[in-house]
Amino acid sequence: MFLKQNIYFIKKVITFKRFWNTLIAFSAYLFSLIFRKVIVWGYPPILFIEPTDICNLKCPLCPSGNGTLKRAKGYMSLSVFKKVIDESKDKTSLLVLWNQGEPFLNKDFLEMVRYASDHKLFSLVSTNANIMPDAEELVKSGLDSLIISIDGATQETYNKYRVNGDLETVISNVKKIVVAKRKLKSITPFINWQFLVMKHNEHELEEIKKIAKETGVDNVIFKTVQIYQKSDIKEFLPINPKFRRYKIEGDNFELKFGVKNRCYRIWTKPVVNWNGEMSICCFDKDIEFSVGNINDESLIKIWKNEKFNKVRKQILKERSAIPLCRNCGEGVKLEIERKNV
Repeated sequence: MFLKQNIYFIKKVITFKRFWNTLIAFSAYLFSLIFRKVIVWGYPPILFIEPTDICNLKCPLCPSGNGTLKRAKGYMSLSVFKKVIDESKDKTSLLVLWNQGEPFLNKDFLEMVRYASDHKLFSLVSTNANIMPDAEELVKSGLDSLIISIDGATQETYNKYRVNGDLETVISNVKKIVVAKRKLKSITPFINWQFLVMKHNEHELEEIKKIAKETGVDNVIFKTVQIYQKSDIKEFLPINPKFRRYKIEGDNFELKFGVKNRCYRIWTKPVVNWNGEMSICCFDKDIEFSVGNINDESLIKIWKNEKFNKVRKQILKERSAIPLCRNCGEGVKLEIERKNV
């Protein structure tokens, strides 16, 4: 199914301009690593766009859910979304429609997807699926890929992390999308069941594969969990070390593969937050590095400005000196397993 999705992506998205932009963007990153000098070419080939940073659940390790997110909360307007798309549509290939928050809370979400699809952009969204739009309208919108976060085979294990969520509701919503796809004879959206492996659910992996098959999703993705403080080690990290992205020494934790002086994210996939403020990457959850707002200047100008390049320069020199980079997924294997269902 992953092969099928990749073939679909190429057929829908690839034009000469987009192919060339992707090539030069990644080439600039490669040359930056070789010459240890900041080089930035083209537009971002991938864009994270945040429909909202508000969420309906209270997940304990999520800054939006646990209330530790410091920045203002709100919803992206359709006009801001269209401004971003209009500037980048000929060069960018992939839209990742989330950052913090639950995307489907934005009343204009399906209209955003339609606008992106009309311009032949591949759209990907991640949701907790406790609230969903009409299944047939979702399929008709042109959404290409859907990640459903379901981290438990029972309500007890599911609600341990997805606080205030209801497992039966989620599975019911997924089944409705599967039925709608069949009715409308659509292969999209590709449905990916994402399972964060944690201490309380690591025994359920085989059961999850079985439920996923019965539900009718396309793929199951098992992923390591990100933690933030010492108490999270005993509370959430799996017992089995192969399910962790961290190495543990006493009460301390650090990424297994260290922090290398590189980061493809900051050269290829920035974030436009709900209010137009840009983040250097999806790990800069509170916009610690303010680089600009697309309401004030163009995306490409911000993408290549001095503030952005200052961070890139620091990454090439000593990335570990940036606090948020010390708990980032760059260079770390975040997925444990991907399985076609």
